[in-house]
Amino acid sequence: MEDFGLYAYQEEVVERALRGENSIIWLPTGGGKTRAAVYVAKRHLETTPRAKVVVLVNKVHLVDQHYNKEFKPHLGGGYIMVPVSGETEQKDFFGSVVQDSHVIICTAQILYNALINSEETRHVELSDITLLIIDECHHTNKDSVYNKIMRCYVEKKLRGERLLPQILGLTASPGTGGAKILERAVEHVLQICANLDSAIVSTKNYAPELKKVVPRPMKTYDIVEKRPEDPFGQHLKWMMELIHGYMNLPPDLQLRECGTQEYEADVVLLEKQGVKEHNRVLAQCALHLREYNDALLINDTLRMMDAYRSLEGFYDTKSATVMDGTDIFLVGLFEENQIELKKLATDSRYENPKMAKLEDVLLNQFGQAVQSRGILFSKTRKSTHCLHDWVCKNRALQGAGIRAAILTGAGNGITYMTQHEQADTIRRFRQGGLNLLISTSVAEEGLDIPECNLVVRYGLLTNEIAQQQASGRARARESQYSVVAQAGGREVRREKMNEYLEDLTGKAIAEVQAMNNLTRAHCVTLISHCIFTAVGI
Repeated sequence: MEDFGLYAYQEEVVERALRGENSIIWLPTGGGKTRAAVYVAKRHLETTPRAKVVVLVNKVHLVDQHYNKEFKPHLGGGYIMVPVSGETEQKDFFGSVVQDSHVIICTAQILYNALINSEETRHVELSDITLLIIDECHHTNKDSVYNKIMRCYVEKKLRGERLLPQILGLTASPGTGGAKILERAVEHVLQICANLDSAIVSTKNYAPELKKVVPRPMKTYDIVEKRPEDPFGQHLKWMMELIHGYMNLPPDLQLRECGTQEYEADVVLLEKQGVKEHNRVLAQCALHLREYNDALLINDTLRMMDAYRSLEGFYDTKSATVMDGTDIFLVGLFEENQIELKKLATDSRYENPKMAKLEDVLLNQFGQAVQSRGILFSKTRKSTHCLHDWVCKNRALQGAGIRAAILTGAGNGITYMTQHEQADTIRRFRQGGLNLLISTSVAEEGLDIPECNLVVRYGLLTNEIAQQQASGRARARESQYSVVAQAGGREVRREKMNEYLEDLTGKAIAEVQAMNNLTRAHCVTLISHCIFTAVGI
């Protein structure tokens, strides 16, 4: 394996796969899971008659990334390799592509469509494949497309079919599935193993080497006290109360606290109810309340002017479409208070203290003579644009030489990025033209982003898997992982919980690995039978 450049811990985790066993490789972000999988694929192609390797990914951009960065460079010119996604024409004759190729890298949806399509040029059987590699395989659960493919696999296995591919899963964390006690976490890990018909493997003998290759960042909680006064936010809440009164809500209907995700969920349901009942007052008021609540959430995380501009942009479109008395009331309420809101939003005495703390965190890592690289994670595409605007207009940050760009998910719409824009932003970041990415969760998992000195989580409530993925981006020597949050706030509580769940995941995996092969196989088989008995197979 030396000529391939694997570390000893990588050699250890591929041993079972090289023996032809189904396995899940569990290594942290940056630990080289994909490189290990390429090595398994290479050995499989060299030793298996009529070998056919299919690599599944869960995001379109990963197709080209895995093809260009990993499989094509390391498998050499002796094999026919084809990347296929919904953006390539090969998807229309995928069955023929599989027949004529040695290695196919594709989105999971492409393969699943081929499994259920009866047209000869599009259809694929699992028996056509000899090795199935599943990237980010912790997504193999519930109704995910990964799990739909594996249900086809397990169904065939339970019916006694023998010509099935070897399975190789890759993950940085299977998580606990929401479990908070060890017994349930073990059940979740066993469920993932059952879904993939695989055992989970990690390094036992070379953990110190892995720790050296992928060092853990220094974690800091950069905490601010709640701002003592928030007249802008209070004025928004007063306006929301006026809308509540106009709606004439029944006494038994209690909306939760304004400025929370729970309140947003409540008004979304109200809007749906209004549409269903043809109650335009209810539907329109709920729609506007959602915008006010969004402004409160922005006010809690970003600048007051960001919150104001969010509302202003909404009413710029609404003022031209006044239809009845409800519209006159709602638009009029904003217009009557617009001057006061803008005045409050520009009063620096009441600015969000989190922004000052974020500035300090960034300035501690960046400077004209310092070669730093960082990622600032935020929740929404809107917040990344607000933060980018703030960074670009902040004299201290610009003086420190920060060159920032936005990185968000690809898709259709004005706030989305194209695949090309994503790739160009990451290229500039890698080459040093940029040194700070302001990103949504898209940068947590999968993207080929170079190691960073600083990762900041800002205004985020996510699970332990996302936290581990984000933390794994800070793997430069002496790097920092910062959580900027309000004292006693939900972000801190969630982060602490995630730390506990990360530890619980490790303990659960250790318990599963400590089971003898017979016990583990029995548990996995039992879970598989339960799944398919439930659906009548």
